Amino acid sequence: MARKINFDAPVTEPAEAHEIAPQRARPLLGLERAIKQSGALGAISHSLGGISEKVKRAEEIEQKLIEGQVIVDLDPALVDNSFVPDRMEATEEQNAAFRELIRQHGQNVPILVRPKPGGTERYEVAFGHRRLRAARELGIKVRAVVRSLTDEQLVIAQGQENSGRTDLTFIERARFAARLEDRKFSREIIMASLNVDKAALSRLIAIATRVPVAVIDAIGPAPSFGRVRWQELTDLLDQEANRARALEIVKAPTFNALDTDKRFEALAVGLRKKTLRARAENWAAKDGTHAAKVSRVGKRLTLTFDDRVAPKFGDFVREKLQTLYDEFKAGDPPA
Repeated sequence: MARKINFDAPVTEPAEAHEIAPQRARPLLGLERAIKQSGALGAISHSLGGISEKVKRAEEIEQKLIEGQVIVDLDPALVDNSFVPDRMEATEEQNAAFRELIRQHGQNVPILVRPKPGGTERYEVAFGHRRLRAARELGIKVRAVVRSLTDEQLVIAQGQENSGRTDLTFIERARFAARLEDRKFSREIIMASLNVDKAALSRLIAIATRVPVAVIDAIGPAPSFGRVRWQELTDLLDQEANRARALEIVKAPTFNALDTDKRFEALAVGLRKKTLRARAENWAAKDGTHAAKVSRVGKRLTLTFDDRVAPKFGDFVREKLQTLYDEFKAGDPPA
C-alpha cells in the first residue's frame, strides 16, 4: 500500500484501523479541519468502482482542499501552468467540448493556485488546468482559491486530485512520476502524489524511462491502454533495432493522421511484424538436409546448428571459421 501523505495534522484513528502503519505528520496544506483516513484523501488509494465514483472522489478532494477558503476571480493571463506537466495535449474536439460546457454552465468548482515563487505577482495552478485553459480561451475570469504551497505540497495536490479522475491515462501518470523523480522529489512524495505503492511506482517510472520520449509524444495519452499493454510495447522496443524502427514508424505522415489509441496499436503491430520477419530460416543442403538455421536482426546474422539433424556439423564449421575468414578477407569484400 502506498504511504499516504495527508494535507492535515495527524488525527486519532479508530481501533480497527490498526492495520495501517503509523505515519509521520506532514501538515502539507495546513487545513484547519481534520481529514480522517476514511475521508476522501485516505480512501483515494482504495479500488474505485466506476467513472461516476472516480469523479465524485476527485470532487471530494477538491472540496477538502478549498473548503473554508476565499474564492477570488483571477485574470487567467496571470496564472501559469504547473512546473511539472501531468497531461498530454488534448484534441481540439475535447478542448472545444469542455470549453462549451464552461460557457453554458459556468465554472462550478474553483481551481487551486499558489502565488508563484519569486514575487512576480503571478500565480501557478495546482489543479484545474483544463478549467484554466477554458477560461483563457473564453476570455473570462477564472474562479480560484489562492494558497501558499511549497513545491511538494503543489505536486501532491496536483497528483491526488488527478488520481480520482479517469482522464489521466497510464502513460500520463508514468511520465508525471518520472518528471517528479527527475526534479529530485523523494519516492515518498511521488507515491503520495499518485497514491501508489513502491512497486507500482517503480513500474511507472521504468516504463516512462525505457520508452523513448519521442515515441511517447508521438503516440499521445492512449487512454485505452494500461500498464500491461505499455509493458508489452516496452518489451518490443527492447528488442534489437526496434527502437530505430519505432522512430521511423512514428515519423510517417500516415501514423500522425491516426487518433492516439490507433497510433499505439499501429506501432505495436509494426514492431511485431519486424520481429516476425527476423525469425530463423532453414538452410537446406543439396541432399535435402536442413543442416542449419539462419536469422538476421538488424546488422546481426546468426547461424544455428542442430546436432539431431546434422551431428557435429556445427563443430565442423566452427573449426573452419579461421579458414573461411581468411578466404573472406582475401576476396577483398566491399566495405
